[in-house]
Amino acid sequence: MSLCKIVRLEGYIQSTYLAIYPDKIMLLDGGCRADVPMVLDYIKLTLKRPITDLKVVVVTHMHPDHAGGANKYREKTGCLIVSSNKKHQWYGGIGGCAMHFIDINLAYYVAKRQGRSFKNLYYPASLKPDITVTDEDCVPRFEEWQVLETPGHTDRDLSLFHVPSRQIYTADLIIKLRHKFVAPFPIYDPKVYIQSLTRVRDLKPSMVMMAHGCEMAIDEDTFDKLIAGAPKHPRTIKDTIKHKLLWRKGRNRHVFKQNRR
Repeated sequence: MSLCKIVRLEGYIQSTYLAIYPDKIMLLDGGCRADVPMVLDYIKLTLKRPITDLKVVVVTHMHPDHAGGANKYREKTGCLIVSSNKKHQWYGGIGGCAMHFIDINLAYYVAKRQGRSFKNLYYPASLKPDITVTDEDCVPRFEEWQVLETPGHTDRDLSLFHVPSRQIYTADLIIKLRHKFVAPFPIYDPKVYIQSLTRVRDLKPSMVMMAHGCEMAIDEDTFDKLIAGAPKHPRTIKDTIKHKLLWRKGRNRHVFKQNRR
């Protein structure tokens, strides 16, 4: 019988999940930099345990609300950072630096929309995990948890499947805003994103833990609707800007033709 208790905490702009065992704790994602004091206070004050009980922090992908706190947790607790086995950094090169800046500002935009007070969200654009994992590996020190590669949102998204309870943490694969399920932004590879959704559906999880939303049972019919309604074309900052420029260009042509008549 598993001794794991999964707890959801309200993070700065996302849900934060802890897998709590009698002798160890795992953070299912790195969260925002602003979440670090809240999570460590929860361990110290609510659980009444030393923060060094936090043994592993998983980084599912490199966005500010999933990787932002990882280095701070390692610095303060000595925990291991576990992440995907990729040869190149997500925010590599000049373009990557620009994307890192944009993503931090998008996180600030989300925080403002949620009525959050301003907090420092800066974090390094590169990550040096202590341990890298690939598809179907077990999380080191937490063998009940299986790593699943579920890309599409980025090229390195991970989900975490708790085998005994069949609960799954899907990071940004599925997002629930109010009463509606939506695809994340960005979507870098729609085909792969749909394959990832299908894979999670076929696992028939007992519960889905969402980073933007909460934990809930999602039936097969709802998964099918998500898959059917998933984007068929990439949705990135670059694609959005290109679409808007083309729309404005077309609109300007239309106005010009109207004025010539």
